[in-house]
Amino acid sequence: MRHLLTLATLALAPVAAFAAEKAPAPAEAPAAPKRHPLRGVITSVLADKSAFMVKHEEIPGVMRAMTMMFKVDEPTLKIFKAGDAITGLMSRQPTGWVLEEVKPAAPAAKK
Repeated sequence: MRHLLTLATLALAPVAAFAAEKAPAPAEAPAAPKRHPLRGVITSVLADKSAFMVKHEEIPGVMRAMTMMFKVDEPTLKIFKAGDAITGLMSRQPTGWVLEEVKPAAPAAKK
Protein backbone atom coordinates (compact mmCIF):
# COMPACT_ATOMS: atom_id res chain seq x y z
CA MET A 1 0.00 0.00 0.00
CA ARG A 2 2.82 2.39 0.88
CA HIS A 3 4.48 1.74 -2.49
CA LEU A 4 1.21 2.43 -4.28
CA LEU A 5 0.85 5.78 -2.50
CA THR A 6 4.45 6.72 -3.38
CA LEU A 7 3.88 5.80 -7.03
CA ALA A 8 0.69 7.86 -7.17
CA THR A 9 2.45 10.87 -5.63
CA LEU A 10 5.35 10.59 -8.08
CA ALA A 11 2.98 10.22 -11.02
CA LEU A 12 0.92 13.28 -10.10
CA ALA A 13 3.82 15.60 -9.19
CA PRO A 14 4.53 16.71 -12.81
CA VAL A 15 0.80 17.34 -13.40
CA ALA A 16 0.59 19.55 -10.30
CA ALA A 17 3.72 21.47 -11.31
CA PHE A 18 2.35 21.98 -14.85
CA ALA A 19 -1.00 23.19 -13.49
CA ALA A 20 0.76 25.65 -11.16
CA GLU A 21 2.75 27.07 -14.10
CA LYS A 22 -0.38 27.52 -16.24
CA ALA A 23 -2.60 28.95 -13.50
CA PRO A 24 -3.76 32.46 -14.40
CA ALA A 25 -2.11 35.27 -12.49
CA PRO A 26 -4.37 36.79 -9.85
CA ALA A 27 -6.16 39.86 -11.13
CA GLU A 28 -4.56 43.10 -10.08
CA ALA A 29 -6.58 45.36 -7.85
CA PRO A 30 -8.11 48.22 -9.82
CA ALA A 31 -6.07 51.40 -9.64
CA ALA A 32 -7.42 54.10 -7.38
CA PRO A 33 -9.16 56.85 -9.35
CA LYS A 34 -6.98 59.86 -10.13
CA ARG A 35 -7.96 62.84 -7.99
CA HIS A 36 -7.64 66.44 -9.18
CA PRO A 37 -7.66 69.66 -7.14
CA LEU A 38 -10.83 71.69 -7.58
CA ARG A 39 -11.77 75.22 -6.58
CA GLY A 40 -15.31 76.53 -6.96
CA VAL A 41 -18.55 77.78 -5.47
CA ILE A 42 -21.51 75.65 -4.42
CA THR A 43 -24.52 76.78 -6.45
CA SER A 44 -26.97 74.37 -4.80
CA VAL A 45 -27.14 71.53 -2.30
CA LEU A 46 -28.92 68.40 -3.57
CA ALA A 47 -29.55 66.61 -0.27
CA ASP A 48 -31.70 63.89 -1.90
CA LYS A 49 -28.72 62.95 -4.12
CA SER A 50 -26.00 63.54 -1.48
CA ALA A 51 -24.44 66.03 -3.86
CA PHE A 52 -23.50 69.62 -4.54
CA MET A 53 -23.81 71.54 -7.78
CA VAL A 54 -20.47 73.34 -8.04
CA LYS A 55 -19.39 76.08 -10.43
CA HIS A 56 -15.68 75.30 -10.62
CA GLU A 57 -12.61 76.79 -12.21
CA GLU A 58 -10.77 75.13 -15.08
CA ILE A 59 -8.83 72.02 -14.10
CA PRO A 60 -5.84 72.22 -16.46
CA GLY A 61 -5.45 69.13 -18.60
CA VAL A 62 -8.68 67.63 -17.26
CA MET A 63 -11.72 69.82 -17.98
CA ARG A 64 -12.80 73.36 -18.67
CA ALA A 65 -14.56 75.54 -16.11
CA MET A 66 -18.21 74.54 -15.72
CA THR A 67 -21.02 73.83 -13.29
CA MET A 68 -21.55 70.17 -12.47
CA MET A 69 -22.80 67.80 -9.79
CA PHE A 70 -20.43 66.12 -7.34
CA LYS A 71 -21.41 63.47 -4.81
CA VAL A 72 -20.16 64.19 -1.29
CA ASP A 73 -20.25 62.34 2.01
CA GLU A 74 -22.95 62.99 4.60
CA PRO A 75 -20.89 65.16 6.99
CA THR A 76 -19.76 67.40 4.10
CA LEU A 77 -23.35 67.73 2.91
CA LYS A 78 -24.35 69.11 6.33
CA ILE A 79 -21.44 71.57 6.74
CA PHE A 80 -21.64 73.57 3.50
CA LYS A 81 -24.40 75.61 1.86
CA ALA A 82 -25.10 77.30 -1.47
CA GLY A 83 -22.79 80.27 -2.01
CA ASP A 84 -19.83 78.74 -0.11
CA ALA A 85 -16.46 78.92 -1.89
CA ILE A 86 -14.71 75.55 -1.56
CA THR A 87 -11.69 73.52 -2.53
CA GLY A 88 -11.49 69.75 -2.73
CA LEU A 89 -10.28 66.76 -4.70
CA MET A 90 -12.52 65.52 -7.51
CA SER A 91 -12.44 62.09 -9.11
CA ARG A 92 -14.51 59.96 -11.46
CA GLN A 93 -15.92 56.95 -9.58
CA PRO A 94 -18.24 54.17 -10.78
CA THR A 95 -21.09 56.06 -9.07
CA GLY A 96 -20.30 59.38 -10.78
CA TRP A 97 -18.17 62.44 -10.03
CA VAL A 98 -17.12 62.61 -6.38
CA LEU A 99 -15.70 65.48 -4.36
CA GLU A 100 -13.56 64.62 -1.32
CA GLU A 101 -11.57 66.54 1.27
CA VAL A 102 -13.87 69.54 0.83
CA LYS A 103 -12.73 72.66 2.71
CA PRO A 104 -13.69 76.32 2.72
CA ALA A 105 -11.63 78.13 0.08
CA ALA A 106 -9.19 80.74 1.26
CA PRO A 107 -9.99 84.15 -0.20
CA ALA A 108 -8.24 84.70 -3.52
CA ALA A 109 -5.14 86.87 -3.25
CA LYS A 110 -5.62 90.42 -4.54
CA LYS A 111 -3.39 91.38 -7.46
